[in-house]
Amino acid sequence: MALDGIKARMQQLRVEADASSTKVEELTAKVKTLEQENLAKEQEITSLTHKNQVAEGQLEDLHGRHDDLKKQLDQAGGHGTQNEALQRRLQILEEEAEEADKNLRETNDKYGRSPPDLSGSNINLNHRLRQTDVKAGHYERKVQALESARDQWEEKYEEMSKKYAQVKKELEDFQLEIGNI
Repeated sequence: MALDGIKARMQQLRVEADASSTKVEELTAKVKTLEQENLAKEQEITSLTHKNQVAEGQLEDLHGRHDDLKKQLDQAGGHGTQNEALQRRLQILEEEAEEADKNLRETNDKYGRSPPDLSGSNINLNHRLRQTDVKAGHYERKVQALESARDQWEEKYEEMSKKYAQVKKELEDFQLEIGNI
């Protein structure tokens, strides 16, 4: 009987060893699966981290471009204000020149065709007239330059409008062509 007890005990130990071996194999397979999932998750995290860094870089670039465009827009607004100020100054200078011309004509009419020799005041008047002419010429050139820049922008706008209309027509034609298929 003791031998039967030992055999039964050995049989029980074999069954337990087989069960433990099966359990170990199952757990090993489960660990392997979890390690593979963990590796895949780590790769996904690395990929997402890289994408996030790229997106942050692009966002910084866009913020920089936005700031640059905003500065350019502010400067363009300043040019318009500057142009208006120059036009006002030009108008004032033109009015001064007209007033000086009117005064000169009145003086010429009053004293005949040849005005008396008023050396000091005549020189001063001529000097002011020259300064006014120089300033007027300067501001006229600035106005012309600004008008030229405006004309160039208008031409670019017209070109882009034509291109837009052409592309829009091509898109509509393409949509009709696809619709017919």
